[in-house]
Amino acid sequence: MVDTEKLACVIARILDDKLASDITILNISNVSSLGDYFVIASADSPTQVKALMMNVKELIKKHFNRTPSRIENDLKNRWNLLDYGDVIVHILHKDERETYALEKFWSHAFKISEDDWKKLSEEYSEYN
Repeated sequence: MVDTEKLACVIARILDDKLASDITILNISNVSSLGDYFVIASADSPTQVKALMMNVKELIKKHFNRTPSRIENDLKNRWNLLDYGDVIVHILHKDERETYALEKFWSHAFKISEDDWKKLSEEYSEYN
């Protein structure tokens, strides 16, 4: 069983390997009962939003035998969400990312640095 922080870091790594941009991990455990971590990433097109979501879903199932308890996506694939209970993944078109500014709304949450999440997820890199 993978711990929650590592799961969030591996999801960020999967998104990074598939060229998502502006990846952020927020530890929301002290500020919300929604979950422990948000992983937020941007995509350049609705097609990429959907492809990133499908890739995360597939690889988390493969590596950890976990499936999201809930999947939400709008019909235009501008904002897709995967809910793993303790980790909630938001994949947004870059325009929606700017509009909704989730990091500003959750500014009181602790942000995990890119160096830290890359180090914690290194063994799961597609390019090792």
